[in-house]
Amino acid sequence: MQKIDLNNKTILVTGGAGFIGSNLIKRLFKDTKGSTIINIDNLNDYYDVRLKEYRLKELETLNCQLSTVNYQFIKGDIADKAAIDALFAEYQFDIVVNLAAQAGVRYSITNPDAYIMSNMMGFYNILEACRASGEGQKSKVKGEPQTSDLRPQTYAGVQHLVYASSSSVYGGNKKVPFSTDDRVDNPVSLYAATKKSNELFAHCYSKLYNIPTTGLRFFTVYGPAGRPDMAYFGFTNKLLKGETIQIFNYGNCRRDFTYVDDIVEGIVRVMQGAPERKNGEDGLPIPPYAVYNIGGGQPENLLDFVNILQEELVRAGVLSEDFDFEAHKKLVPMQPGDVPVTYADSTALERDFGFTPKITLREGLRHFAEWYKSYYNG
Repeated sequence: MQKIDLNNKTILVTGGAGFIGSNLIKRLFKDTKGSTIINIDNLNDYYDVRLKEYRLKELETLNCQLSTVNYQFIKGDIADKAAIDALFAEYQFDIVVNLAAQAGVRYSITNPDAYIMSNMMGFYNILEACRASGEGQKSKVKGEPQTSDLRPQTYAGVQHLVYASSSSVYGGNKKVPFSTDDRVDNPVSLYAATKKSNELFAHCYSKLYNIPTTGLRFFTVYGPAGRPDMAYFGFTNKLLKGETIQIFNYGNCRRDFTYVDDIVEGIVRVMQGAPERKNGEDGLPIPPYAVYNIGGGQPENLLDFVNILQEELVRAGVLSEDFDFEAHKKLVPMQPGDVPVTYADSTALERDFGFTPKITLREGLRHFAEWYKSYYNG
């Protein structure tokens, strides 16, 4: 493993107005010094753009308070190849964290084009830009115009590409917990298929061009200012309006919920440990490629999950103490594209990076409920 110091690096975070991306950038503000952090996001309207704008405002405020890095937000789309090529040429990134993607399993059934453009074409553009960055040409000093007074430096290219995969790649696998050693050749949604394609693309580019890549399979990420299309957020919105929530598979689903701070901790550790570049006996590069699960390792029954959520919403004052929860829930069959259980085997992450997610479901939902109260009723 190649150790990377994140200080004084130029880092690209795609999807940085998103849930995980914005929390990652906050962490980089606090943990790094002298770095340049570029945040690109297209601010699409898959869910309420005001929430994305709220996250961006939080980033601007925190950056002004800390002033430890050079930060810039750029509104742009990773599916725009010319824009991505220009961005890489200008900033000469050392580390790229690709979190931009069209999310959601059910949405992929009705809007497949969005997934092909963002998750496949967009990721391809990132890979191509990483490849071009490593051609070893003489280039200008980062962030400054080239003049005769400046000594040209050799830019070595992107040192590490970290990208978001998903637990959805495991599809209908019966064996649990899910291990990165398992075969994942049977996706049950287009979203899952695009995420598996990302891993295949990354392996190809690692092999052909010696680009260190690490994929992270996230397991049901939740927390404050999360995605409104996720169950815990959607349930809260509906309960507050007095509507009925649907609990799929008659409550027999089990999910490996992972609090966003644990996800970010995993990403930051992985960013600092790139797969090592080395050659095999044939003299050709052994792909500097890795994939890890990041999940809590303690799958929760969906009914238990909604009961804890209800209790924490009452505690935070989002719902009244006499709220009739039983009257507002309905058990329904499984939806197309869903899987009955997600359960992460994160032993490889613990082995290589000394980290396993630790935040309990109740603690995480408490943070969410308190944020929800403040954001919507503060």
